[in-house]
Amino acid sequence: MSEVLQLEVVPESAAGTVEDFLRAESSAPEVVYRIHQLKQELREKVVILGHHYQRDDIVQFADKSGDSFELARFASQLHDREFIIFCGVHFMAETADVLSAPHQKVILPDLKAGCSMSDMARPEQVFDAWDELGEVIDTSKVCPVTYMNSSAAIKAFCGEHGGAVSTSSNNKAVFEWAFAQGFEKVLFFPDQHLGRNTAYFQMGIPLEEIKLYDQTKPLGGLTPDELRAAKILLWRGHCSVHQHFQPSHPAIMRALYPGIQVIVHPECMFEVVRQADKVGSTSYIMKTVEQAPHGSKWAIGTEHHLVNRLKQEHPEQFITTLAPYACECATMFRITPESLLDILENLKGGRIKNQISVPDTEKRWAKVALERMLEITKRAG
Repeated sequence: MSEVLQLEVVPESAAGTVEDFLRAESSAPEVVYRIHQLKQELREKVVILGHHYQRDDIVQFADKSGDSFELARFASQLHDREFIIFCGVHFMAETADVLSAPHQKVILPDLKAGCSMSDMARPEQVFDAWDELGEVIDTSKVCPVTYMNSSAAIKAFCGEHGGAVSTSSNNKAVFEWAFAQGFEKVLFFPDQHLGRNTAYFQMGIPLEEIKLYDQTKPLGGLTPDELRAAKILLWRGHCSVHQHFQPSHPAIMRALYPGIQVIVHPECMFEVVRQADKVGSTSYIMKTVEQAPHGSKWAIGTEHHLVNRLKQEHPEQFITTLAPYACECATMFRITPESLLDILENLKGGRIKNQISVPDTEKRWAKVALERMLEITKRAG
């Protein structure tokens, strides 16, 4: 982490020209202008982070854009910035708080910006499931692994029980690490699709050894023998955005646009991933499109704000969403320029609004799980 961090700030000479800031999708020019003013005034104290799935009229204000873990790690290195404004969703702000320095404060512009996937694995459900599993199998031989899209409490559970956190780009490495530690099974939550796609397509684990654990049913809807035979247990959860992409969509796009390549996020369902030309994380999708030759055609299976941004940035290519309709992260969309402005105005007035603070016990074990992931990723190269 020795990389020198540089932030782009609005030049002081620009602070008086409203016309320079008319780049918002929908917000009033005076809102855009005032945000840039306050960013300049608070530049020694504040950093604004914007997730890739945010709308353009939020990304334009971000000092750094990226995926959730990239942004949290970035913020953790900015020890000179007292306030981290995370334009994302709740679990992302929690992760930033876990990794930030004690003097830093993490702020979420709208507290209603949650994540439906994260909410599908509630702590009390996980605790109950773990106890129930312990009645059938030896849980000391089960490694709990949680996707980044989970609460700090779930990350802490994994850290305390010998497990780790993963991302869509390093999930395979984390699974392999778990088995290398001597664990016989992996319990993965909350995204069943990422877990299944990783285990089957990347690791070659047979589907009969990959079992869906339905937390709403006794023993997850599995028999004791199925639990004993399973190598991967998948929590019943999914991403509401990527769930919209259906098995019929790749064929439709190929019929409409001959020569088009289908590239999807591994949060898409198994049947979609099986038909894709390329599969990878948000960063992988962006990099693949950026490096593609002129004239390339892409149908992209991920959140439509990112797809539209790639389309605008690469007019030399044909880019469209894989679905015949826009797939939007509705909770991410709750973050608006108006809510960001409200946070900045309060900070200007000496008030901290919407601070995200993870309890110390959860923070300790969640950090262990995150640090394990970092070490695994470093070893994997």
